[in-house]
Amino acid sequence: MAETLQEAPAAIDPRLAALKRIAVGPAYNEAGSIGAVIDEIRAVDREMEIVVVDDGSRDGTTDVALAKGARVLRLPFNLGIGGAVQTGYRYAHEHGFDLALRVDGDGQHDPGQLAVLAGPVLAGHADIAVGSRFIGRKGFRSSRSRRQAIRVLAWTVTLLVGGRVTDPTSGFQVANRRAIALFAAYYPHDYPEVEATVLAAKAGLRRAEVPVEMRERSAGRSSIGALRSVYYMVKVMLAVFVAVSRRPVEVPE
Repeated sequence: MAETLQEAPAAIDPRLAALKRIAVGPAYNEAGSIGAVIDEIRAVDREMEIVVVDDGSRDGTTDVALAKGARVLRLPFNLGIGGAVQTGYRYAHEHGFDLALRVDGDGQHDPGQLAVLAGPVLAGHADIAVGSRFIGRKGFRSSRSRRQAIRVLAWTVTLLVGGRVTDPTSGFQVANRRAIALFAAYYPHDYPEVEATVLAAKAGLRRAEVPVEMRERSAGRSSIGALRSVYYMVKVMLAVFVAVSRRPVEVPE
C-alpha cells in the first residue's frame, strides 16, 4: 500500500501564534472518533496543546487519545458535558493559557475552521466566538425537531441577553483569558451552552457568532433524540429563566 504524504499545515495567524493556546475536547465513549479529531487539530496548529477530558468513558477513549499524544484528564465517573468542559477550562486557567478552542470529541466540529472561528477574539471584538451552523446554509444542521427547538431557544436567549443568538447550543467555541477564567469558575452543568450564554452576558463578556459548517458525528450517538427535543427545550427554558434571575458574577482574576 502506498504511503499517504501529509501536507505541512499552513502558516497560522501571527496573532494566534503569539498566544499560549489549548484545545479542550470533552469526550464520552468517543474511541471511534477522538483520534481523528486530534489529528485534525494538529494538522491546523502543531503547537496547540490538546487536552481530552474523558468523562468516565467505558470504551478506549483514553487509550486512543494517549496514543495520539494528547494529554488526558480522566474523570472517575460521568459528570456530563458541563462538568467535562469546566474541567478543561480549569486546566486551561490554572496553566495560564491565553486562548482555548473547545471542540467536541465526536467529530462534528471541524478544527480546520479555527482561523475563521477565532477571528473576532483575535481582533479584540469578542471574548467568546461561537460557531453557528444557522448563519450559513451549508453543513449538517441536525434533525428538524431539534432545529425547531433550537430556534425557540435562540429567540428566547436573544431577548434575554440583548444580542443576536442563532445557535445557543453550539459547543464549537474559542474563548480568551477572561472567558476561560469565568468558565473555569462557574461553567453550568445542566444545560451548559445555553446557560453559559446567559452567564457570560450577565458577567459583561462580549460574544460573537461566526458561520461554520458542522458535520454529522462520526461515532457514538447524541444524548438528545428527536422524541426528547421538546422535553429538552422546556427544561432548558426553565433553567435559562432561573439563570437570568441569579445575581451576576464577576470574572475572576
